[in-house]
Amino acid sequence: MQGGNAFWGYVREDGRVGTRNHIVVLACMDNVNPVVRAISQLVAHTVPITVWYGRGQFGRDADITTRALVGLGSNPNVAGVLVVGLEPVATWRIASGIGETGKLVEVVTVQESGGSISAVAEGARLAAKLVKEASRLHRERVGVEHLVVGVECGGSDTTSGIAANPCIGMISDHVVDHGGTVLLSETSEFMGAEHLLAQRASTPAVARKIFEAVRRIEEEALRRGVDIRGANPVPDNIRGGLTTIEEKSLGAIAKGGTRPIQDVLEYAQRPTGRGLYIMDTPAPACESMTGLSAGGATLILFATGVGNVIGDVLCPTVKVCGNPQTVAAMQDNIDVDVSGIIVSGTTMEEAAERLLVQTLDVGSGLLTASEVFRQQETAIARFEPTV
Repeated sequence: MQGGNAFWGYVREDGRVGTRNHIVVLACMDNVNPVVRAISQLVAHTVPITVWYGRGQFGRDADITTRALVGLGSNPNVAGVLVVGLEPVATWRIASGIGETGKLVEVVTVQESGGSISAVAEGARLAAKLVKEASRLHRERVGVEHLVVGVECGGSDTTSGIAANPCIGMISDHVVDHGGTVLLSETSEFMGAEHLLAQRASTPAVARKIFEAVRRIEEEALRRGVDIRGANPVPDNIRGGLTTIEEKSLGAIAKGGTRPIQDVLEYAQRPTGRGLYIMDTPAPACESMTGLSAGGATLILFATGVGNVIGDVLCPTVKVCGNPQTVAAMQDNIDVDVSGIIVSGTTMEEAAERLLVQTLDVGSGLLTASEVFRQQETAIARFEPTV
């Protein structure tokens, strides 16, 4: 593709490159969410990340929450973090994990500050200091090999598998071929097509991981009395013309392109190298994108057929649509229209060229629709009850 192989990003101390220069006010437990919001309202150019739970979790959920919070604060799109907690032990555990990556980190705890009002005042001063320091940074021209692209879909229909997902798949191949990293998400969306992904595994061990991840999703659903094969496709998928989970999965995996799969990552796990990876995430978009962001994605390409407006809080989320009716009805929310593939004879290559240009522009600072309208959300996945 001729759309270019470079963008303007923020080079971090650890060598990773961000597409944004966020200062994050991060809640490490749900009981400080109001304090986080108040600090962010006072200090311009800060991004509040609020969470649910964070206390009373155990086992796998506790590990996932900790990994995700540290990962969000460590994302290359983040220049600095103010970690807000109720008490110091849990707060410093998250702050220390983020600090190990070289990020600027400050901490405020409500109990040590003397209550919420004092915590907001102290937090605002610390956040303001971080914002001023981050404003010194400037973008540098870097190659595509520094991109970490998460690929996602939501509100899928028949056009998703025909136009938007394959178009994103071509960008995935382009990024991988030029030394970058792509994270393919939504494990339950592989069901019925996992054997095709396994054929592209870099080793037999990775192939086994792919099969095991899909089998685990199905078994967990059955233990809870749900047959996921009867619950997917969901109603908006069916309205859009998808009839079976296999049909939906064949379209969904197309956004990962065609290159070898290096490994299967756990939720919010950072890849150890470059190339194409699978991240084992739930299908709902907010949970999935949060996992991608916590795993180091710096930009997300999101295919939608019948429409989905949500974006990630830290990663600019490019909405790609191949349904001409959706593009017309939801034009405010669509970043890249590839419906010409279906209605006007645009080739996949021509559409992919346009998407590549838009991807690199977004990487260089062009705002996406979800950023402009502040339609962004964070949701860390959980699997067990709270005690």
